[in-house]
Amino acid sequence: MLVAAAINAALIAATVIGGILTGSLALLADAGHVLSDLGAIGLALVAAALAARSGGPRRTFGYQRSEVMAALLNGVTLVAIAVLIVVAAIDRLGDPPAVGGTGVLVLGVVGLAGNAAATWVLAGGQRQDLNLEAVLRHSVADALGSLGVIASGTVILATDWKPIDPLVSIAIAVLILASSIRLVREPLEVLMEAAPPGVDVEGVARAMCSVDGVRAVHELHVWSVTPGFEALAAHVVAAGGADRDLARREVEFVLRDRYGIEHTTLQMEEEADDDALLEVQTKPPPS
Repeated sequence: MLVAAAINAALIAATVIGGILTGSLALLADAGHVLSDLGAIGLALVAAALAARSGGPRRTFGYQRSEVMAALLNGVTLVAIAVLIVVAAIDRLGDPPAVGGTGVLVLGVVGLAGNAAATWVLAGGQRQDLNLEAVLRHSVADALGSLGVIASGTVILATDWKPIDPLVSIAIAVLILASSIRLVREPLEVLMEAAPPGVDVEGVARAMCSVDGVRAVHELHVWSVTPGFEALAAHVVAAGGADRDLARREVEFVLRDRYGIEHTTLQMEEEADDDALLEVQTKPPPS
């Protein structure tokens, strides 16, 4: 992330100066997105540092969800940037200003090279980390935006068609918006404590019930504290006379082996004796 941050800082300086000198909204839109990348990297690094800290006696899971919060904030920021670019582009479509095509093309190539390098560096990280994935998607969208800038500069040089610059800006905004969908949806799923992606909760229940001595499972909850840290809590009903400790260990093994869920809280219960229960319920009260 630090390498990507250095590349992005250099790109921001180049695209902002170039956007002002050439009058290109596409370059300024790309600069705005790169600026959001730099902010995203800073936010991700702070979140990663927080996640490694102990939460003390009150925060029993520590600060691990700070990475999820950072990813969500990055996604919302991307949406806001996309909207601002579209508004500015629509305003320019009515009266497109003159744009320096040569400068736009050169800076587009420079931006593409820088964004490609940053993306390559980030892609070598731990992709299951939602925070890193958020920064990576920022970078990929930047690279696509640079391709749009190159297209804009090429068309301006070849035809002097001025509307291409705001139109490319809108295309960049659409790409930014598309890259933000997952960054908003997945952190919200974690915060709402939905089942982790790819985990069939009903299948988990059936697997637990397949263990010898287990009769039923209820109050089953499966969620992610943060991506890569899944947790499960459930009440497990064991057959009368069964070794409940053995059944619990077998259930834990199944959950770890089949689903990779290691953080479990299982409350073992013994199967009720329906006849005895009926006798208690129907016994007349003492006189």
